[in-house]
Parts: sequence; structure tokens; C-alpha cells
Amino acid sequence: MKKGDTIAVIAPAGPPDPVKLREGLEYFKEVGLCVQFGRFLFDQEGYLAASDPKRLDDFHQAFADPSIKGVICVRGGYGTARMAPFINYSLIRNNPKVFWGYSDITYLHGAIQKFSRLSTFHGPMIASDLLEEKQVSDTIRSFNQLFEPTEVCFDNSPQTLSVLQHGIGRGRLVGGNLTLVADSVGTPYQWETENSILLLEEVSEPVYRIDAMLQQLKQAGVFRHIQGVVLGDFNMGEEEPTGLERLFREFFRNCPFPVLKGIKVGHCTPNYGVPLGVEAFLSTAKPCFRIQPGVC
Repeated sequence: MKKGDTIAVIAPAGPPDPVKLREGLEYFKEVGLCVQFGRFLFDQEGYLAASDPKRLDDFHQAFADPSIKGVICVRGGYGTARMAPFINYSLIRNNPKVFWGYSDITYLHGAIQKFSRLSTFHGPMIASDLLEEKQVSDTIRSFNQLFEPTEVCFDNSPQTLSVLQHGIGRGRLVGGNLTLVADSVGTPYQWETENSILLLEEVSEPVYRIDAMLQQLKQAGVFRHIQGVVLGDFNMGEEEPTGLERLFREFFRNCPFPVLKGIKVGHCTPNYGVPLGVEAFLSTAKPCFRIQPGVC
């Protein structure tokens, strides 16, 4: 993308807060991007941004319009799994463009990559992460990837990463929100994880629920033949994090692939954007996690 390009702003899941949306849009105006709202962006219907057909129409129109160079989701919530069976994946495959979001958008990332073979971005969203500029400057810098392919590298400076299982892994980066990855199991939209690096993050789930979802993934064979796991932020709210640390160490003990914890990706500040469906490298010797855009 370049200055002067137009992005489509859509809500495939929950309804956006108009005030937060307006504040978040300031960044895109500052960098010279034009913004086009989805037709049904504010047609709230219960816990959904709009009805399924309306949200689907905004999604399809964004990819079909040749003047649109990027499709940016305003927030997560719930609703993308309801859209997946009705998406025109050939339309996306024939009109590739930037697709950006996280949380509930994880379901769309997996479906798009499986049926359209388009690399997408797991990254901060307009009405969720861009509200107080002083606190989110690192988050905002993630959007530089809109304009130029940039290697994304997480290392242990400052000391934020911890090793749960040693080793080296290389593979295509997949995944996102743990709940959505687990929800896709057994459906046509289940993530293809063979020879991959699996990214997982979560928010406001008790430890026993995280345990249950990890067990579901394990028993469904999701961890079979993967090359590594990177754990993003697990925002526990008021719950004591000690139990979660114990769970991770027990669950990943003796696994045959490296596991690195502490990547600032997910429901956190800063929330770094990362490209999915591209080559990633994980090493625990001097802990680092590196993603190479353009290498699939």
C-alpha cells in the first residue's frame, strides 16, 4: 500500500463503539490513507455488528472493489464463524489485498488461508487498540507493515521471553486466539498446522478453560507434526497468573518442539501485528522469534 490508497473499514464480528472508532481512525488519516466505511458498519443487531448477510456483504464488497487496497477490521467480539461457510473464497483469491485483525477475526484468518491461500495480518484493531497514542506507539508502528514488508523480530531485550521447551523450529506461522483456534477443530475451517509455528493468545479465560482448550487441540492432533509454539499474551484479568504458568509448564513438558512464552501479541499493550501464512523462525538458545514476510 501507499499514501493515498483506500482502506475498507468493516466489522465482521461485534459492533464498534463509534467514539473509539473515530479516535482510532486518526492514525490512518495521519499517514495519508483514505477510509471507506462498510455500508452496514453501524447496523448493530444484538451482539453482532449487523445481520450475517449484511456483514458478509461488507466483507465481499471490500474485496471486490478494485479501489480498495486493504481491509481493516474494527474489533473482535463474536460472529466470524457464522460467516465462514458463505464466503466467496474465489473472490478473495482473485482479488488479494491486505486483511488485518485479531481476536474473533482468527476464524477468518484460518478460513481465508485454507481456501484462498492469502497471507493475512494478525494485528491491532481500530476501535480496540488505538485509543491512547502515548501508550500504544509500539502498537501503531505495527501498521508500517501495511506499506513495506518488514521482518518482525521478538528477542529477549528487554527480558520478557521465557522458554517452556528448548529447541529450534521453522515453519509457516498460523493461529491466533486460542478459543477461535479450538472452535475451528472438526470443521472445514480447522487450521492446517503441519510443519507450522503455532501462535496462541487469549483474554479473560480462567485457567481450567485454557487447559480444556489445549487438551482439545492435543487430542484432535493439532500439535502433531508442528515445528514450534509461541505463546502471546494471556490477559488473565483479576485471576492469579501462577496457575496459568504451572499449566503451561505441565502441558508442554517433554513435547518434541520448542515453546516460547511472552510474545507481546494479542489483547495487550503494546499489541504487535504479525503476518500469518509466512515463514517464521523460533530459537530458544538466545530466545528469539522472527517472521519473514514474503517467504511462504
